[in-house]
Amino acid sequence: MSGETILSMQGIHKSFGPKKVHQGVSFDLHDGEILALFGGSGTGKSVILRSLIGLEKPDAGIIMFEGRDIAQLGEDDLIDVRKKIGYVFQNGALFDSMTVEDNLAYPLIEHTDLTNEKIHARIAEMLDLIGLKGSEKLLPASLSGGMQKRVGAARAIILEPKIILYDEPTAGLDPFNTHRLLELMKLIQRTGKKNGAIFVTHDIPSAFQVADRVAILYNGKIHAIDTTENIKASKDPFVQAFIAGEETRGL
Repeated sequence: MSGETILSMQGIHKSFGPKKVHQGVSFDLHDGEILALFGGSGTGKSVILRSLIGLEKPDAGIIMFEGRDIAQLGEDDLIDVRKKIGYVFQNGALFDSMTVEDNLAYPLIEHTDLTNEKIHARIAEMLDLIGLKGSEKLLPASLSGGMQKRVGAARAIILEPKIILYDEPTAGLDPFNTHRLLELMKLIQRTGKKNGAIFVTHDIPSAFQVADRVAILYNGKIHAIDTTENIKASKDPFVQAFIAGEETRGL
């Protein structure tokens, strides 16, 4: 993947009390790519995502996006960043008391000056994209887990962000719904303009289906980062063990 660098995280350190989570995390995200981020439990994968939208502040290091260091921005400036970096939460994170339509309308009402007509048109476009036309008036409780995650993905991309962050999106899904979500992720990348995605997951087979590159987080740093094909063929014993699933034994 040789696209333009659209996000750069360099030398990130982060501790929570005595626990050192990140000890010099560095990587770039390129335009148009899906970068899968692997790591054992407690290695700080989700902390990276939260840092990218300013919900966590690194102790040291820089996160460059559109010429600014996210790590140094105040809350007012972070509002602009969060319009351009969509976040797909593990559980969908929909507003329970709001219909699908209202969930999708919320970011458009909050962050754009679109007319009601254009908002409805954008919602219809999103529901068509995720295969849920006709679900506008349903509440989240009426949707399956897979449907909720697809609506959550639609809400994350409805402002046409430059970067999409996926935090364990396939967790808890059966194989059919996992496949549907992965196909949606690939479709979003194909239809997006100047965007990239970071896919945090424990689901290595799923990541290999959609990722252009893979990064493996270990001991507070990026231990390896390369194309999916090169990671699969790696002779590095740790990488071989990790992709064989041995990270669950504490590697």
